[in-house]
Amino acid sequence: MPSRDDAQKLFIQAVLSRRYLSKKLTELLVGRCIAAVRAADDTLNINDNYDAFIISVNNALDPLDLELAFLHDEITGRQMCALVNRKGDELAQIATDYSPLEIAYFKALVERIMLAPNESYSVSSLAALRETAALKSSMTKTQAEIVLASFVAKGWLNKSPRGRYSLSTRTLLELQPYIRSTYADEVVECTVCFEIVTRGIGCFTANCKARLHDHCFANYRNSKHKCPACTADWSANEKRLLFVGEKAASAD
Repeated sequence: MPSRDDAQKLFIQAVLSRRYLSKKLTELLVGRCIAAVRAADDTLNINDNYDAFIISVNNALDPLDLELAFLHDEITGRQMCALVNRKGDELAQIATDYSPLEIAYFKALVERIMLAPNESYSVSSLAALRETAALKSSMTKTQAEIVLASFVAKGWLNKSPRGRYSLSTRTLLELQPYIRSTYADEVVECTVCFEIVTRGIGCFTANCKARLHDHCFANYRNSKHKCPACTADWSANEKRLLFVGEKAASAD
C-alpha cells in the first residue's frame, strides 16, 4: 500500500538519477512525486509545502550522512541542488566516475585552485597539466588532457576562454564539506549570502574581508553604496574594487 514516505522515496530516486539540478526543477519534482502518490491513494494526508517536504527528506537522509544541499551558481546566480555526502574526509561524490589515479589528479587540481595566489581560485592549462608530475602513478600529457576534458564535460571543473580551470558550482556544492574542512583557511565567504566565493569582487580597503559574488554585488548596489563590512564608499570608487577569481590571476 502507498504511504506518505513513498513521495520522499520517489523524489530521492529522481535526484539520484540527475545528481545536480536547479531549485526550479527540484520544486517541480516535489510536486510531481506528491501527485503520483496521491493518485495511487487519495486518502493519504501528504504535506505539499515545499520547504516542509525538503526538511522531511533531509531528516530521512540524516542517518546516512547525506543531505540535499543548495548553492547559488556563481555565474548565473541560480540556486542549484544536489545530494551531498556530509563526510568531509573523502571525495566520495566522484568515486563512481573515475579511477583512483584520476581522483588523485582531481584532488591535486582542487588543491592548486584553492591555494592559488591573490584569491584567483583558478589554474592555467599548463599548470594543470604539470600537476600530473606529483602523482604516484604516471599519467601522460594526452591522458591528462582527456581527463581534464572529462572533468569539464561532467561539470566538475569550469574552463574559461582564457584556458583557465576553476571549481564549478557542482564541485562547490557536492564537495563543499571536503573543501571547507580541507581548506578552512582559504575558503572565502560572501559577505551577503555567506556562501563560498571563488569569483566576484572584494573591498579595496586594506584588511577589509568583504567579498561578494558578482550577482550578490549586482543586487546589493541597487540599494546600497557602502561596503557591508567597513562602510567604505563604493559608489565613487567602484573601479578600485578588487577581483576574486580568474580576473585576479597573473600568468602561471
